Amino acid sequence: MRGPSVRHGSRARRAALALAGAAGVTAAVLTVVLPAGERTAPPRAGRPAPGGSPRPAGEVPSPGAPGIGDPLVPLDGNGGYTVRRYTLDFDWRAPGTPFPATAALRATATQALSRFDLDFAGNTLHTVSVDGAPARFTRDGDELVVTPARPIPRGGTFTVRVAYTADPTLSRHRDDAIQDYGWVPTADGTLLAPQPDGARMVFPADDHPSLRAPFTFHVTTPPGLTAVANGRLVERVRQPDGRTRWTYDSEHPLAPQLVQLAIGRFALVDGTGPHGLPVRDVVAEDLVGATRAYRSLTPDHLAWLEQRLGPYPFGRYGVLVGDTELPVALETQSLSVVPSADLLGDRVDAERNLVHELAHHWTGDSVAIRRWSDLWLSEGHARYYERLYTDGHGGPDLDEAMRAAYEQHDQWRHDDGAPAEPTAGTLFRQMRYDGSALVLYALRQKVGEAAFDRIERSWVTTYRGRVAGTRDFVRLASHVAGQDLTPFLTAWLYGPHTPPMPGRPDWRVDPVEED
Repeated sequence: MRGPSVRHGSRARRAALALAGAAGVTAAVLTVVLPAGERTAPPRAGRPAPGGSPRPAGEVPSPGAPGIGDPLVPLDGNGGYTVRRYTLDFDWRAPGTPFPATAALRATATQALSRFDLDFAGNTLHTVSVDGAPARFTRDGDELVVTPARPIPRGGTFTVRVAYTADPTLSRHRDDAIQDYGWVPTADGTLLAPQPDGARMVFPADDHPSLRAPFTFHVTTPPGLTAVANGRLVERVRQPDGRTRWTYDSEHPLAPQLVQLAIGRFALVDGTGPHGLPVRDVVAEDLVGATRAYRSLTPDHLAWLEQRLGPYPFGRYGVLVGDTELPVALETQSLSVVPSADLLGDRVDAERNLVHELAHHWTGDSVAIRRWSDLWLSEGHARYYERLYTDGHGGPDLDEAMRAAYEQHDQWRHDDGAPAEPTAGTLFRQMRYDGSALVLYALRQKVGEAAFDRIERSWVTTYRGRVAGTRDFVRLASHVAGQDLTPFLTAWLYGPHTPPMPGRPDWRVDPVEED
């Protein structure tokens, strides 16, 4: 997600030594089966189940943890199981109208489970079952606590099915770049902006950016409406009553915060990117012509980023443009959502947004963050490549942009916390954008452009389809550069004050203004 130009918040604690030592459904009248496309998707690379071999039958079942223990948001995600696939079945009715929905999560138990949690907020629950047997359930805030009829042994696979009435008006607000998120209503449908924890307003989930699984989407729409979701359109089935059932396969595991599911009067605009990559834009019908000029730049953006970061890591790409007021763009996997206003104005600003969300597909989507405090790795990289691209395409000079960020860096540290030290409330503040891009700029100044480019390509190649965090980055950068970068990066990522900028002795940090 591309944030605003300047944001402020509250100060986080200092941790300067944190890196020390880190080197469903009715009969069909017409069925259309669509091809997979010209390009083969890379192998799936999800999060492996940590359970290992089952223990002896005497293991006493116990509750799975209500969260994975992320220090910033301890209840995000859940313990005791690994999701293997999500299957969502939505029977869409009309804008702003609740509709029947079912979510099935196939999972593997990583301990003997007496009960387990799902992240699920709002919506009207009807039934919950585990492997077809009714299960008891309670709600505790955003936690849906499920007690199966029989305990689940360690290593056992199970399917939990939740039937509910989905409420497409649910949203939440944050006082940072995210603003309003969750369901985003349009005149004729909806789209999703689930980052950071809005997926749980749409479906029950294991909701943390490090937790990924493939998705199957079944969406039934009224006549005249189109449904789109992450990945490949597998099937389109016309129902006897004139409604249409759409099926999509995500093709790759993805985090709940990167799920996209949009319904409305859309045009599907097909194109081709580098090496035959399928490119499909999804555009509100009355915006196709007006947004064509900037959308047509996507193949060039793909080629530019591939030169720096290597092959695009997914099987397809596209831009979703809804006829709605959307505060920010979002890197929903393989189908980035971009506000229509951003594609109707200045070219430089449009390209900044387009390149930023596309860059996230290497850093943030393919290479997922391990903890929320690692968000600087996602947003900082996307902002850096956005700035680097516009430097050569009519936008601000990179050095000038970074110097301006340098001048404000102590203030951002004071207000928002150091780059790798956010609080839950300052996650998407300015420090995670230009402030974190500045860390990468400083690293380039430190090791030289050639070594920096090798670090970047190695980062997205080594951790493609995997989860990684700050320590992983420091260790890899040190290895590739042939020098221990731990002290240098620790100061930049955790220090209370902005370090000197290598090679820029004349750069100065502005004094901090207290609240």
